[in-house]
Amino acid sequence: MSEWWESQSGGIPMDSLITAAARALTAGDPLGALNRVALRDDAPALALRGIAMAQLGDFDRATALLRSAARAFGSREAVARARCVVAEAEIALVSRDLSWAAKALDTARETLEAHGDRVNAAHARYLEVRRLLLIGRLDEAERMLADLDPMPLPSALRTAHELVVAGIAIRRLQTKTARAALVRAKRAAHHAGIPALAAEVESAYHVLNTPAARLIAQGEDRLLLLEEVEALLASETLVVDACRYVVRDAHTVVSLARRPVLFELARLLGEAWPEDVPRGTLIAQAFRTKFADESHRARLRVEVGRLRTEFGPLADVSATKRGFKLVPYSAHEVIVLARPIEEKHAAVLALLVDGEPWSSSALALALGASQRTVQRALDSLATAGKVQSFGRGRARRWMTPPVPGFTTTLLLPGPLPGD
Repeated sequence: MSEWWESQSGGIPMDSLITAAARALTAGDPLGALNRVALRDDAPALALRGIAMAQLGDFDRATALLRSAARAFGSREAVARARCVVAEAEIALVSRDLSWAAKALDTARETLEAHGDRVNAAHARYLEVRRLLLIGRLDEAERMLADLDPMPLPSALRTAHELVVAGIAIRRLQTKTARAALVRAKRAAHHAGIPALAAEVESAYHVLNTPAARLIAQGEDRLLLLEEVEALLASETLVVDACRYVVRDAHTVVSLARRPVLFELARLLGEAWPEDVPRGTLIAQAFRTKFADESHRARLRVEVGRLRTEFGPLADVSATKRGFKLVPYSAHEVIVLARPIEEKHAAVLALLVDGEPWSSSALALALGASQRTVQRALDSLATAGKVQSFGRGRARRWMTPPVPGFTTTLLLPGPLPGD
Protein backbone atom coordinates (compact mmCIF):
# COMPACT_ATOMS: atom_id res chain seq x y z
CA MET A 1 0.00 0.00 0.00
CA SER A 2 3.06 2.24 0.06
CA GLU A 3 2.66 3.15 -3.62
CA TRP A 4 -0.82 4.67 -3.23
CA TRP A 5 0.40 8.26 -3.22
CA GLU A 6 3.62 7.68 -5.11
CA SER A 7 2.67 10.20 -7.80
CA GLN A 8 0.18 13.03 -7.87
CA SER A 9 -2.25 13.88 -10.63
CA GLY A 10 -5.83 14.95 -11.03
CA GLY A 11 -5.49 18.48 -9.69
CA ILE A 12 -5.44 17.63 -5.99
CA PRO A 13 -4.12 20.59 -3.98
CA MET A 14 -1.04 19.55 -2.01
CA ASP A 15 0.65 21.00 1.06
CA SER A 16 3.81 20.17 2.95
CA LEU A 17 2.09 18.02 5.62
CA ILE A 18 0.30 15.89 3.03
CA THR A 19 3.53 15.45 1.07
CA ALA A 20 5.47 14.54 4.22
CA ALA A 21 2.78 12.06 5.32
CA ALA A 22 2.76 10.44 1.88
CA ARG A 23 6.53 10.04 1.97
CA ALA A 24 6.33 8.53 5.45
CA LEU A 25 3.82 5.94 4.21
CA THR A 26 5.99 5.13 1.21
CA ALA A 27 8.87 4.50 3.63
CA GLY A 28 6.69 2.23 5.77
CA ASP A 29 6.30 4.71 8.65
CA PRO A 30 2.54 4.90 9.40
CA LEU A 31 3.02 6.55 12.80
CA GLY A 32 5.07 9.31 11.19
CA ALA A 33 2.28 9.85 8.68
CA LEU A 34 -0.39 9.99 11.38
CA ASN A 35 1.62 12.54 13.35
CA ARG A 36 1.21 14.89 10.40
CA VAL A 37 -2.45 14.37 9.41
CA ALA A 38 -4.23 12.75 12.38
CA LEU A 39 -6.30 15.86 13.17
CA ARG A 40 -7.24 16.72 9.59
CA ASP A 41 -10.51 15.77 7.86
CA ASP A 42 -9.88 16.96 4.31
CA ALA A 43 -10.02 14.29 1.59
CA PRO A 44 -6.25 13.73 1.06
CA ALA A 45 -5.69 13.51 4.82
CA LEU A 46 -8.54 11.04 5.26
CA ALA A 47 -7.05 8.84 2.54
CA LEU A 48 -3.58 8.93 4.05
CA ARG A 49 -4.97 8.24 7.52
CA GLY A 50 -6.79 5.25 6.09
CA ILE A 51 -3.61 3.84 4.57
CA ALA A 52 -1.72 4.46 7.81
CA MET A 53 -4.36 2.60 9.82
CA ALA A 54 -4.18 -0.28 7.33
CA GLN A 55 -0.42 -0.50 7.77
CA LEU A 56 -1.01 -0.62 11.53
CA GLY A 57 -3.50 -3.48 11.11
CA ASP A 58 -6.77 -1.69 11.94
CA PHE A 59 -8.52 -2.72 8.73
CA ASP A 60 -12.07 -1.78 9.72
CA ARG A 61 -11.06 1.79 10.58
CA ALA A 62 -8.87 1.98 7.47
CA THR A 63 -11.76 0.95 5.20
CA ALA A 64 -14.09 3.48 6.79
CA LEU A 65 -11.54 6.29 6.34
CA LEU A 66 -10.90 5.40 2.70
CA ARG A 67 -14.60 5.36 1.90
CA SER A 68 -14.98 8.76 3.57
CA ALA A 69 -12.06 10.05 1.52
CA ALA A 70 -13.60 8.77 -1.72
CA ARG A 71 -16.84 10.59 -0.94
CA ALA A 72 -14.95 13.75 0.00
CA PHE A 73 -12.97 13.77 -3.23
CA GLY A 74 -16.18 13.80 -5.25
CA SER A 75 -16.69 13.03 -8.92
CA ARG A 76 -14.20 15.65 -10.11
CA GLU A 77 -11.23 13.91 -8.51
CA ALA A 78 -11.50 10.66 -10.46
CA VAL A 79 -7.87 9.66 -9.95
CA ALA A 80 -7.98 10.15 -6.19
CA ARG A 81 -11.22 8.20 -5.93
CA ALA A 82 -9.69 5.38 -7.99
CA ARG A 83 -6.71 5.27 -5.64
CA CYS A 84 -9.10 4.92 -2.71
CA VAL A 85 -10.73 1.94 -4.43
CA VAL A 86 -7.32 0.33 -5.00
CA ALA A 87 -6.32 0.88 -1.39
CA GLU A 88 -9.61 -0.56 -0.15
CA ALA A 89 -9.11 -3.62 -2.38
CA GLU A 90 -5.68 -4.18 -0.87
CA ILE A 91 -7.14 -4.03 2.63
CA ALA A 92 -9.72 -6.62 1.59
CA LEU A 93 -6.96 -8.85 0.20
CA VAL A 94 -4.80 -8.57 3.32
CA SER A 95 -7.79 -9.27 5.58
CA ARG A 96 -8.69 -12.23 3.31
CA ASP A 97 -12.04 -10.82 2.23
CA LEU A 98 -11.84 -12.37 -1.23
CA SER A 99 -15.38 -11.50 -2.26
CA TRP A 100 -14.57 -7.86 -3.06
CA ALA A 101 -15.81 -6.58 -6.40
CA ALA A 102 -13.16 -7.21 -9.04
CA LYS A 103 -15.15 -5.06 -11.47
CA ALA A 104 -14.74 -1.98 -9.24
CA LEU A 105 -10.99 -2.59 -9.12
CA ASP A 106 -10.87 -2.97 -12.92
CA THR A 107 -12.72 0.32 -13.34
CA ALA A 108 -10.32 2.03 -10.95
CA ARG A 109 -7.32 0.59 -12.80
CA GLU A 110 -8.67 1.81 -16.16
CA THR A 111 -9.15 5.29 -14.70
CA LEU A 112 -5.58 5.34 -13.40
CA GLU A 113 -4.20 4.15 -16.73
CA ALA A 114 -6.22 6.76 -18.63
CA HIS A 115 -4.76 9.52 -16.44
CA GLY A 116 -1.18 8.27 -16.68
CA ASP A 117 -0.86 6.90 -13.15
CA ARG A 118 0.96 3.76 -14.21
CA VAL A 119 2.34 2.92 -10.78
CA ASN A 120 -1.04 2.63 -9.06
CA ALA A 121 -2.58 1.00 -12.14
CA ALA A 122 0.11 -1.69 -11.93
CA HIS A 123 -0.55 -1.98 -8.20
CA ALA A 124 -4.22 -2.71 -8.97
CA ARG A 125 -3.15 -5.44 -11.40
CA TYR A 126 -0.94 -7.06 -8.78
CA LEU A 127 -3.81 -7.11 -6.30
CA GLU A 128 -5.94 -9.11 -8.71
CA VAL A 129 -3.03 -11.47 -9.49
CA ARG A 130 -2.47 -12.06 -5.78
CA ARG A 131 -6.16 -12.80 -5.30
CA LEU A 132 -6.06 -15.36 -8.12
CA LEU A 133 -3.00 -16.95 -6.55
CA LEU A 134 -4.73 -17.24 -3.16
CA ILE A 135 -7.69 -19.10 -4.61
CA GLY A 136 -5.52 -21.40 -6.72
CA ARG A 137 -6.32 -20.05 -10.19
CA LEU A 138 -2.70 -20.24 -11.28
CA ASP A 139 -3.20 -20.19 -15.05
CA GLU A 140 -5.18 -16.94 -14.88
CA ALA A 141 -2.64 -15.43 -12.50
CA GLU A 142 0.21 -16.31 -14.89
CA ARG A 143 -1.59 -14.81 -17.89
CA MET A 144 -2.23 -11.55 -16.07
CA LEU A 145 1.31 -11.46 -14.71
CA ALA A 146 2.72 -11.88 -18.24
CA ASP A 147 1.21 -8.52 -19.20
CA LEU A 148 3.13 -6.70 -16.46
CA ASP A 149 6.68 -5.40 -16.89
CA PRO A 150 8.17 -4.80 -13.43
CA MET A 151 11.35 -3.06 -14.59
CA PRO A 152 10.06 0.56 -14.71
CA LEU A 153 8.13 0.19 -11.44
CA PRO A 154 9.26 1.23 -7.95
CA SER A 155 11.18 -1.28 -5.83
CA ALA A 156 8.14 -2.16 -3.69
CA LEU A 157 6.12 -3.24 -6.72
CA ARG A 158 9.08 -5.12 -8.19
CA THR A 159 9.22 -7.01 -4.90
CA ALA A 160 5.49 -7.78 -5.16
CA HIS A 161 6.00 -9.00 -8.74
CA GLU A 162 8.75 -11.41 -7.79
CA LEU A 163 6.81 -12.67 -4.77
CA VAL A 164 3.90 -13.55 -7.05
CA VAL A 165 6.27 -15.29 -9.49
CA ALA A 166 7.72 -17.24 -6.56
CA GLY A 167 4.25 -18.05 -5.21
CA ILE A 168 3.10 -19.52 -8.50
CA ALA A 169 6.34 -21.48 -8.89
CA ILE A 170 6.04 -22.87 -5.35
CA ARG A 171 2.47 -24.02 -6.01
CA ARG A 172 3.67 -25.74 -9.20
CA LEU A 173 6.68 -27.25 -7.41
CA GLN A 174 9.18 -25.37 -9.59
CA THR A 175 11.66 -24.71 -6.83
CA LYS A 176 14.55 -23.38 -8.96
CA THR A 177 12.25 -20.77 -10.50
CA ALA A 178 10.95 -19.90 -7.04
CA ARG A 179 14.42 -19.45 -5.56
CA ALA A 180 15.55 -17.23 -8.45
CA ALA A 181 12.44 -15.05 -8.03
CA LEU A 182 13.04 -14.76 -4.29
CA VAL A 183 16.64 -13.66 -4.87
CA ARG A 184 15.30 -10.85 -7.07
CA ALA A 185 12.58 -10.09 -4.51
CA LYS A 186 15.13 -9.80 -1.71
CA ARG A 187 17.22 -7.38 -3.77
CA ALA A 188 14.19 -5.24 -4.63
CA ALA A 189 12.95 -5.26 -1.01
CA HIS A 190 16.37 -4.06 0.13
CA HIS A 191 16.17 -1.11 -2.28
CA ALA A 192 12.61 -0.36 -1.15
CA GLY A 193 13.74 -0.17 2.47
CA ILE A 194 10.35 -1.36 3.81
CA PRO A 195 10.71 -3.85 6.70
CA ALA A 196 7.31 -5.48 6.06
CA LEU A 197 8.33 -6.35 2.49
CA ALA A 198 11.64 -7.81 3.64
CA ALA A 199 9.76 -9.92 6.20
CA GLU A 200 7.39 -11.20 3.50
CA VAL A 201 10.34 -12.29 1.36
CA GLU A 202 11.91 -14.10 4.34
CA SER A 203 8.59 -15.84 4.99
CA ALA A 204 8.55 -17.09 1.39
CA TYR A 205 12.12 -18.40 1.79
CA HIS A 206 10.94 -20.25 4.89
CA VAL A 207 8.47 -22.24 2.79
CA LEU A 208 11.30 -23.57 0.62
CA ASN A 209 13.49 -24.49 3.58
CA THR A 210 11.04 -26.36 5.81
CA PRO A 211 9.58 -29.87 5.43
CA ALA A 212 6.61 -30.01 3.07
CA ALA A 213 5.74 -33.71 3.07
CA ARG A 214 6.55 -37.11 4.53
CA LEU A 215 7.83 -40.07 2.51
CA ILE A 216 6.61 -43.53 3.53
CA ALA A 217 8.18 -46.53 1.78
CA GLN A 218 9.23 -50.03 2.86
CA GLY A 219 9.27 -49.11 6.53
CA GLU A 220 11.05 -45.80 5.93
CA ASP A 221 9.41 -42.60 7.14
CA ARG A 222 11.22 -39.31 6.57
CA LEU A 223 10.48 -35.65 5.91
CA LEU A 224 11.00 -34.01 2.50
CA LEU A 225 11.61 -30.43 1.40
CA LEU A 226 9.70 -29.04 -1.57
CA GLU A 227 12.62 -29.52 -3.93
CA GLU A 228 12.87 -33.18 -2.84
CA VAL A 229 9.15 -33.60 -3.56
CA GLU A 230 9.70 -32.04 -6.98
CA ALA A 231 12.52 -34.48 -7.75
CA LEU A 232 10.46 -37.41 -6.53
CA LEU A 233 7.50 -36.58 -8.75
CA ALA A 234 9.80 -36.31 -11.79
CA SER A 235 11.37 -39.73 -11.13
CA GLU A 236 10.31 -43.19 -12.27
CA THR A 237 8.42 -43.76 -9.02
CA LEU A 238 4.75 -44.55 -8.47
CA VAL A 239 3.55 -42.03 -5.89
CA VAL A 240 0.42 -42.40 -3.81
CA ASP A 241 -0.01 -38.72 -2.95
CA ALA A 242 -1.97 -38.28 0.28
CA CYS A 243 -1.57 -34.50 0.09
CA ARG A 244 -3.64 -34.15 -3.10
CA TYR A 245 -5.33 -37.59 -3.11
CA VAL A 246 -3.88 -38.68 -6.42
CA VAL A 247 -1.82 -41.63 -7.64
CA ARG A 248 0.80 -40.68 -10.18
CA ASP A 249 4.06 -41.29 -11.92
CA ALA A 250 6.11 -38.84 -14.00
CA HIS A 251 3.65 -39.04 -16.90
CA THR A 252 0.18 -39.92 -15.58
CA VAL A 253 -2.00 -38.56 -12.77
CA VAL A 254 -5.09 -40.37 -11.47
CA SER A 255 -7.24 -38.36 -9.07
CA LEU A 256 -9.05 -40.24 -6.32
CA ALA A 257 -10.09 -37.09 -4.42
CA ARG A 258 -13.78 -38.01 -4.83
CA ARG A 259 -13.21 -41.71 -4.16
CA PRO A 260 -12.08 -41.86 -0.50
CA VAL A 261 -12.45 -45.63 -0.12
CA LEU A 262 -10.40 -46.27 -3.25
CA PHE A 263 -7.72 -43.85 -2.11
CA GLU A 264 -7.53 -45.50 1.31
CA LEU A 265 -7.03 -48.87 -0.38
CA ALA A 266 -4.35 -47.37 -2.65
CA ARG A 267 -2.54 -45.87 0.34
CA LEU A 268 -2.60 -49.13 2.30
CA LEU A 269 -1.25 -51.04 -0.70
CA GLY A 270 1.38 -48.34 -1.33
CA GLU A 271 2.64 -48.37 2.25
CA ALA A 272 2.97 -52.16 2.21
CA TRP A 273 4.64 -52.45 -1.23
CA PRO A 274 6.27 -54.73 -2.32
CA GLU A 275 4.45 -56.91 0.22
CA ASP A 276 0.73 -57.65 0.20
CA VAL A 277 -1.94 -56.48 2.66
CA PRO A 278 -4.28 -58.94 4.38
CA ARG A 279 -7.94 -58.73 3.43
CA GLY A 280 -8.91 -58.16 7.05
CA THR A 281 -6.63 -55.13 7.29
CA LEU A 282 -7.99 -53.63 4.08
CA ILE A 283 -11.60 -54.15 5.21
CA ALA A 284 -11.01 -52.76 8.70
CA GLN A 285 -9.24 -49.58 7.60
CA ALA A 286 -10.98 -48.80 4.30
CA PHE A 287 -14.50 -49.61 5.50
CA ARG A 288 -14.00 -48.46 9.11
CA THR A 289 -15.30 -51.65 10.69
CA LYS A 290 -13.97 -54.03 13.33
CA PHE A 291 -15.92 -57.04 12.14
CA ALA A 292 -15.67 -58.52 8.64
CA ASP A 293 -18.25 -60.86 7.19
CA GLU A 294 -18.86 -62.23 3.70
CA SER A 295 -20.61 -59.01 2.59
CA HIS A 296 -17.49 -57.00 3.48
CA ARG A 297 -15.27 -59.42 1.56
CA ALA A 298 -17.58 -59.14 -1.44
CA ARG A 299 -17.49 -55.37 -1.24
CA LEU A 300 -13.69 -55.47 -1.04
CA ARG A 301 -13.55 -57.45 -4.30
CA VAL A 302 -15.80 -54.88 -5.96
CA GLU A 303 -13.72 -51.91 -4.70
CA VAL A 304 -10.46 -53.56 -5.75
CA GLY A 305 -11.92 -54.05 -9.23
CA ARG A 306 -12.81 -50.37 -9.35
CA LEU A 307 -9.31 -49.47 -8.19
CA ARG A 308 -7.77 -51.53 -10.99
CA THR A 309 -9.92 -49.63 -13.49
CA GLU A 310 -8.91 -46.24 -12.02
CA PHE A 311 -5.21 -47.12 -12.05
CA GLY A 312 -5.31 -47.69 -15.81
CA PRO A 313 -1.74 -47.70 -17.17
CA LEU A 314 -0.14 -47.10 -13.77
CA ALA A 315 -0.47 -50.41 -11.92
CA ASP A 316 -2.41 -53.58 -11.26
CA VAL A 317 -3.79 -54.92 -7.97
CA SER A 318 -3.04 -58.63 -7.74
CA ALA A 319 -4.76 -61.10 -5.43
CA THR A 320 -2.58 -63.16 -3.07
CA LYS A 321 -3.37 -65.99 -0.67
CA ARG A 322 -3.99 -63.63 2.22
CA GLY A 323 -4.97 -60.39 0.47
CA PHE A 324 -3.88 -58.04 -2.32
CA LYS A 325 -0.68 -56.30 -3.44
CA LEU A 326 0.17 -53.41 -5.74
CA VAL A 327 2.06 -54.24 -8.94
CA PRO A 328 3.33 -51.17 -10.86
CA TYR A 329 3.66 -51.61 -14.61
CA SER A 330 6.73 -49.45 -15.25
CA ALA A 331 7.72 -47.73 -11.99
CA HIS A 332 10.73 -49.12 -10.15
CA GLU A 333 9.42 -48.17 -6.72
CA VAL A 334 6.18 -47.28 -4.90
CA ILE A 335 6.07 -44.66 -2.16
CA VAL A 336 3.37 -42.82 -0.23
CA LEU A 337 3.65 -39.04 0.02
CA ALA A 338 1.87 -37.87 3.17
CA ARG A 339 1.44 -34.63 5.08
CA PRO A 340 4.18 -33.74 7.58
CA ILE A 341 1.51 -33.88 10.29
CA GLU A 342 -1.66 -35.88 9.65
CA GLU A 343 -4.53 -33.57 10.53
CA LYS A 344 -8.27 -33.55 9.98
CA HIS A 345 -9.46 -30.46 8.08
CA ALA A 346 -5.85 -29.96 6.96
CA ALA A 347 -6.84 -27.98 3.85
CA VAL A 348 -8.56 -25.36 6.01
CA LEU A 349 -5.53 -25.16 8.30
CA ALA A 350 -3.23 -24.86 5.27
CA LEU A 351 -4.86 -21.55 4.38
CA LEU A 352 -5.08 -20.29 7.95
CA VAL A 353 -1.42 -20.86 8.83
CA ASP A 354 -0.39 -17.82 6.78
CA GLY A 355 -1.21 -15.87 9.95
CA GLU A 356 -3.80 -13.65 8.25
CA PRO A 357 -7.46 -13.37 9.33
CA TRP A 358 -9.80 -15.26 6.97
CA SER A 359 -13.57 -15.14 6.69
CA SER A 360 -15.42 -18.43 6.25
CA SER A 361 -16.70 -17.22 2.86
CA ALA A 362 -13.13 -16.53 1.68
CA LEU A 363 -12.01 -19.97 2.84
CA ALA A 364 -14.91 -21.55 0.97
CA LEU A 365 -14.01 -19.62 -2.19
CA ALA A 366 -10.34 -20.62 -1.98
CA LEU A 367 -11.10 -24.28 -1.31
CA GLY A 368 -13.96 -24.62 -3.77
CA ALA A 369 -16.19 -25.91 -0.98
CA SER A 370 -19.54 -24.82 0.42
CA GLN A 371 -19.48 -22.23 3.18
CA ARG A 372 -21.46 -24.59 5.41
CA THR A 373 -18.84 -27.32 5.02
CA VAL A 374 -16.06 -24.86 5.85
CA GLN A 375 -17.98 -23.53 8.85
CA ARG A 376 -18.38 -27.05 10.24
CA ALA A 377 -14.63 -27.60 9.84
CA LEU A 378 -13.89 -24.30 11.60
CA ASP A 379 -16.23 -25.15 14.47
CA SER A 380 -14.51 -28.52 14.89
CA LEU A 381 -11.05 -26.94 14.82
CA ALA A 382 -12.15 -24.24 17.28
CA THR A 383 -13.46 -26.89 19.68
CA ALA A 384 -10.06 -28.59 19.50
CA GLY A 385 -8.36 -25.26 20.23
CA LYS A 386 -6.55 -25.16 16.88
CA VAL A 387 -8.17 -21.99 15.52
CA GLN A 388 -9.72 -18.92 17.05
CA SER A 389 -12.14 -16.30 15.81
CA PHE A 390 -12.84 -12.65 16.47
CA GLY A 391 -15.66 -10.37 15.41
CA ARG A 392 -19.27 -11.28 14.74
CA GLY A 393 -21.50 -11.88 11.76
CA ARG A 394 -19.99 -10.83 8.41
CA ALA A 395 -17.01 -9.33 10.23
CA ARG A 396 -16.03 -12.63 11.86
CA ARG A 397 -12.51 -13.76 11.04
CA TRP A 398 -10.54 -16.92 11.76
CA MET A 399 -6.85 -17.32 12.52
CA THR A 400 -4.37 -19.87 13.74
CA PRO A 401 -0.67 -19.65 14.62
CA PRO A 402 1.70 -21.27 12.08
CA VAL A 403 2.65 -24.91 12.60
CA PRO A 404 6.30 -24.71 13.75
CA GLY A 405 8.80 -26.29 11.41
CA PHE A 406 6.42 -27.31 8.62
CA THR A 407 5.02 -25.82 5.44
CA THR A 408 1.54 -26.67 4.14
CA THR A 409 2.23 -25.76 0.50
CA LEU A 410 1.11 -29.14 -0.84
CA LEU A 411 -2.33 -28.63 0.71
CA LEU A 412 -3.00 -25.24 -0.85
CA PRO A 413 -5.41 -24.79 -3.79
CA GLY A 414 -3.92 -25.31 -7.22
CA PRO A 415 -2.54 -28.19 -9.28
CA LEU A 416 0.71 -30.03 -8.91
CA PRO A 417 2.77 -30.55 -12.09
CA GLY A 418 0.94 -32.81 -14.49
CA ASP A 419 -2.47 -32.44 -12.83
